Amino acid sequence: MQKFILYVSLFCAIALNAQKNIYENPRFDEMSDDHKMLAILPFLTNLDLRENASEEDIQSLEEKEGYAVQDAFETYFSKRKKKKKFPVDFQNIKDTKAILAQHNIDYRNIDVYTTKQLSEILGVDAIISGTLDLNVLLSKGVSTDFSITDYFSGAADYGRIGVKISDGDTGKLLWKYEKEINKKTGKNTDDLIDRMMKLAIRKFPYERERKRDRGQ
Repeated sequence: MQKFILYVSLFCAIALNAQKNIYENPRFDEMSDDHKMLAILPFLTNLDLRENASEEDIQSLEEKEGYAVQDAFETYFSKRKKKKKFPVDFQNIKDTKAILAQHNIDYRNIDVYTTKQLSEILGVDAIISGTLDLNVLLSKGVSTDFSITDYFSGAADYGRIGVKISDGDTGKLLWKYEKEINKKTGKNTDDLIDRMMKLAIRKFPYERERKRDRGQ
């Protein structure tokens, strides 16, 4: 019974912390009223690996991790749409990559383009993007076994992720969520995104219930 209470308390604490790390533009409804299609971009990644690796290898690994998060978000939203309808659709990431490639845009230079430019090129109403700071290769999978000493030594900390939604017409930030990544977050990229969004989903601005509630 004591363990059950402990787990419930821990979950509540994590959920509460998730809400504190969420920002939503007070004009979200007004600015997103005509949104129909969103594009998911690869996340810009910064790797700080303990083992020695060349700069070229690090850049290649950062690109791989960034695309892994893009894939994981598409997987999450696809599953979510099967269970419950969103008022928006998400551009197939294969189409996103193809359109960007046609304009000579890839992971290495995407950050020099503005949200407005990318939205126009992709033909979408808003952009989902973000940053990823890691000291492990999350896409390969990591250990979720931990002890209390891991938290004191820092061995439980894997980095931090930030996800944001930006309006295509104005380029303004509509929603942002930041979360630390550790051994309790998930064993791989898909697990991380799934668990992260389950904590944040009640505050995800495109949820039909929330939009209806805000209008009341």
